[in-house]
Amino acid sequence: MFFTPSEDEVGWAQERTETPEALLALLVDLKCFQMMARFCSREEIPQVVTDHVRHCLGLDPDVEPDHGAARTARWHRGQVRKRQGVTRDPRRARTLAETAIRDAALARNHPPDLINVALERIVEASLELPAYSTLDEMAAAIRAEVNEAIFAGIAARMGPEGRQRAQGLLATAGPDGRSMFNRLKKPAKRATWSRFRAQAAYLNEVDALGDTASWL
Repeated sequence: MFFTPSEDEVGWAQERTETPEALLALLVDLKCFQMMARFCSREEIPQVVTDHVRHCLGLDPDVEPDHGAARTARWHRGQVRKRQGVTRDPRRARTLAETAIRDAALARNHPPDLINVALERIVEASLELPAYSTLDEMAAAIRAEVNEAIFAGIAARMGPEGRQRAQGLLATAGPDGRSMFNRLKKPAKRATWSRFRAQAAYLNEVDALGDTASWL
């Protein structure tokens, strides 16, 4: 199991703690950091993980993870970062994430894909990861900003006439009351000669919208 501490890790933790509670807390933090590249709150850590590490250490079931004083907890976190070769630099991590997301958003639109690119960039830089909520909010904001710029660029290249023709796609006409936009979304039916001629006429109608290749 991934969360099983090695003998070396146990010895390392014992040199830096004085109580069973602190030993358990330090090793749980270490194993979770190795998995998540950030420190997890006690609420985030599954009880089964704490129970497993406690069992590996041969501690009594009533021993709970507790670093002790807040100063000791901060020192322990610094020791974990040092062991893992990771630096805590929230500002640099956010800057790297923002740059990575902005570059990726030009070609990708799925938020998890954008967040994964940011995670890879931060890990490559050996930095502690920010909270997921931070990256999630950043991806949403940058994605909206990049998409707005892309849409504005397309609209500008369309020109007034192209924009007017595109807006006309939403107008309903004919006995079925459907718009041209609704027709655009429908796939071609099974090939027959009559349908082929109808499809050719339909494509001519679509081409009349304008030079869509230059718009995009």
